[in-house]
This record gives sequence, structure tokens and C-alpha cells, in this order.
Amino acid sequence: MFRILIFLSILLFLSACRKDKTTFRPTPYALEIPSHFPDMLIPSDNPMTQEGVELGRWLFYEKRLSGNDSMSCASCHLSQSSFSDPNKYSTGIDGIAGTRNSMALINLGWDNFFFWDGRASSLEQQILEPIPNPIEMHQSWTDAVYKLNLDINYRNKFYRAFGEPGIDSTKVTKAIAQFIRTMISASSKYDVMYKYENGMPLTSQEQNTLQMVDVEEWAGYDLFKSLNGADCFHCHNGPLMRVKKYSNNGLDANFTDLGRGGVTGNPEDYGKFKVPTLRNIELTPPYFHSGKSWDLKQAIAVMATSQLGQELNDEEVASIETFLLALTGEQPQVTYPILPPSVVGTPRPVF
Repeated sequence: MFRILIFLSILLFLSACRKDKTTFRPTPYALEIPSHFPDMLIPSDNPMTQEGVELGRWLFYEKRLSGNDSMSCASCHLSQSSFSDPNKYSTGIDGIAGTRNSMALINLGWDNFFFWDGRASSLEQQILEPIPNPIEMHQSWTDAVYKLNLDINYRNKFYRAFGEPGIDSTKVTKAIAQFIRTMISASSKYDVMYKYENGMPLTSQEQNTLQMVDVEEWAGYDLFKSLNGADCFHCHNGPLMRVKKYSNNGLDANFTDLGRGGVTGNPEDYGKFKVPTLRNIELTPPYFHSGKSWDLKQAIAVMATSQLGQELNDEEVASIETFLLALTGEQPQVTYPILPPSVVGTPRPVF
């Protein structure tokens, strides 16, 4: 009996000394959707949280995701360029240039296929590719996760973002996807024009903006939509200024880049590429998947000739350009995070 009492006393003592396992529930993130935009469909397995968005912001600027700690997502998607690359092609850590211009990341929360050729069906899937890509960040996910795990700041941030310990590639892509879904651009003159044209109520500020829309911008908009004019509206319309489809822009007689056809293997898809948004186009040269045009007027004239078979005169090109400049809206405000220093010379695990 004495031994039993001692045993029970030890159990009670150990139980009293054992720390309760702490739990954390991430805080829901209130995403602000412009009133004239459609609802954004958030994946059920990756809900928006304040902690997830904050972690994604860190990871977006984290150079340790690259093989030599020199490149981050932000290296090829600059905020001042509406999160696109102002270079014709992005260059990876090994000095190898890509073959397509980096697209702007704004308003991607409304897309359901990604890359110029649409090979990714979700934002999370798209984010998986650049890190192990040998001409981009060139690092295995195993090594990338290993480096993040060395940092207690990241271990804590991942725990708070997902409510459980552990770091892996799935959680990295989910966090970055949450951050990118906050990159919403609206509040341009075009938004007010669109709402006014469709009989939507305007705020007092929007009423003031409407008074600032000049005759040239309305004329350019009319020409942009006209079937007898530029006829751009069949591929670029609505609040997002793009339709969800692939199109052959007519720039190449011989396809050195098969585009969507390289994914599907269907000859009818050769030379077709994802229709990009025209929002903030003023900020995102060079234009087209190939970065062929650096000048907006030139890009307008090229598209009219190559895809629509129409020759626009200089006055018409200038009119459309005036309207396109009205598509420049607010830019997502992103504060550069103060990241912890990289661990230089840390040996990599052998697997």
C-alpha cells in the first residue's frame, strides 16, 4: 500500500509539472473587395488569416528561398511595376534568362489558371514552381524548408499562421498565396467610368473623380469598345479588364513558343497565351509574353494590326492610349519586412 501511495504521488507530481500544450487559432483576415468587383473565391483549405498574410509578406521578400540566398519572389515582381518585371526577361540566380516576361501579380485572386500558358490551376500550385526551377531560384524544396526551419522566427510565424507546428512547401505556398490575394488594385478613373456606365452608385469621392474624366478619355474608351474601331473589348472588359481565355496575339508567324499548345499538345492551341489584365498597363512595360514592345503606343498599333487586321492612325492610337492611362489605379501598399539575416555557410542535410 505504501509503494502504491508513493507511485500515485509521483504521478500527481509529474502531472502538475507537465506544461499544458498551447494552441493558437489564426485570426481571420477581412479582405476588402471593391464594390463593383465579383466575389473572390478563397480555397476552403487556405482561408485568409492575418497571420498567414503577414507570413506570406515575409516569404515574398525572403531570399533564402533561392539556392544562393540572392533572390526572392520580389526580385522579379517589383511593387513600383505593379508587381511585374521591368526587364524583358527575368534572370535567375545562375545568370540564365527566362523566355517570357514576368506577369503583373495584381488581382490574381480572381484567376483560375496561371502562367502565360495556364499550366497551373491554382495560385498555390503556381507558387510551387519558381523555387526549384533551375533557371529561376534553383533550390530544392527540401533545402528551402530546411533553411526556414533554422530560424525560430519562422517556426513561430508558421505556427501562428496555421495553428500547428511544422514548415513544409505546402504551407509556404499557402502563405504566399494569401499575401498575393491581398494585392488588389482598383480606384482608377476607369473604375468610376465603369460604374457610371453600368448605373452603379458612386461615392462622393467617385463623383468628384467622374468630373475629372475628360472628353479624350471617354473618346478613347468608345474607340476601345467599338467593333468598327479597335475592338479590344472582346478580350479586355469588365472591372478586371480581361477575360478568362487564351488568345493568339498574331505576333509570330512561326511559333518558337507554343504557349498553351505546349501544355495541351493541341495544334489549335499553338501560339495562344493567357489574356492579361490591362490594369496598370502604364506601369508594366515591356508588353506581351515575349516583352516585344516597350512603348504603349507601339503595343496598341501592333495588336490592332497583328490580331485584328486593322490599321489605326496616329490619332486613334493616341486616343486609345489616353484611355489606357485611365486604367492606372491604386497600388497595393506593401511594407518591406525587416527579415532576419541569412545563415551563411550552414551545412545542408544529406538525404
